[in-house]
Amino acid sequence: MRWRGRRQSSNIEDRRDGGGGFSSGGRRPGGLRIPVKAGGGGGIALIIIVLIGWFVFGINPMALLSGMDDGGSYQTSQVDTRQSGPGVAGTADQTDDFVATVLADTEDVWTRRFEAAGETYPAPTLVLFDDQVRSGCGLAGLATGPFYCPADQKLYIDLAFFRELETRFGAPGDFAQAYVIAHEVGHHIQNLTGVLPKLNEARRSLPEAEANALSVRVELQADCYAGLFAHDIGQANYLEAGDIDEALNAAFQIGDDTLQKRSQGVVVPDSFTHGTSDQRREWFQRGYQTGDFGACDTLQGRL
Repeated sequence: MRWRGRRQSSNIEDRRDGGGGFSSGGRRPGGLRIPVKAGGGGGIALIIIVLIGWFVFGINPMALLSGMDDGGSYQTSQVDTRQSGPGVAGTADQTDDFVATVLADTEDVWTRRFEAAGETYPAPTLVLFDDQVRSGCGLAGLATGPFYCPADQKLYIDLAFFRELETRFGAPGDFAQAYVIAHEVGHHIQNLTGVLPKLNEARRSLPEAEANALSVRVELQADCYAGLFAHDIGQANYLEAGDIDEALNAAFQIGDDTLQKRSQGVVVPDSFTHGTSDQRREWFQRGYQTGDFGACDTLQGRL
């Protein structure tokens, strides 16, 4: 991905102990948690729609109500002129710069799309944290993975996740990381368009299997929105050879069936919360190939 030397977002809040390269609430120059009504009262329970979770860290998926893990092995040919991603070899500042640039790209993409529809896009804030963080949806840690909280309209990422993604799960590539960010921004789009509030309401009365099936549709739509992001920045000539392959591989590796086969050797379709590997890859590809927001309707019909 051609990310160096371009605009970086100021919508970043750095809560890391060392402060990193960001100031609180701003950039220096240079999974989804849904609050829902708890049974028996007006309290808050959490639905977490994230990219990493129970399969790696042993977290009960129904305790989280929606957990996910990134894993698998993937290698892609490198072109000599490619810019190296921040990855494991990159410095902390490089990773900060990369994340801020990708977030800025999501802002540009969705601002243009909202303006074309006669609307204004309220960009989310991305919170960087170490180990654990308190969000508008409760406490979370690295085991939760990147997530979006609709209560405060913020994305949360412990950048150690990207190191795990590359070294432990064998999913290298800067655009695999960009896909993670674009997917979480996709949940923000769903919040703005009313999908997440409707999910929140519907899940209160659904049996577990049906609630999981609804969660799958929401996740696949976020994958499709990530594909729209890839489509638009591709038109801006920000993509390099192999970038889409990196994203497609990441989407495939985090499919429920692939993760369950790898972790427990048994696939339990009723427990799927994010979709199969083929579904996740297909819906990202659909967004990327069509560039059509309407093509991302996963909430009706067969998937």
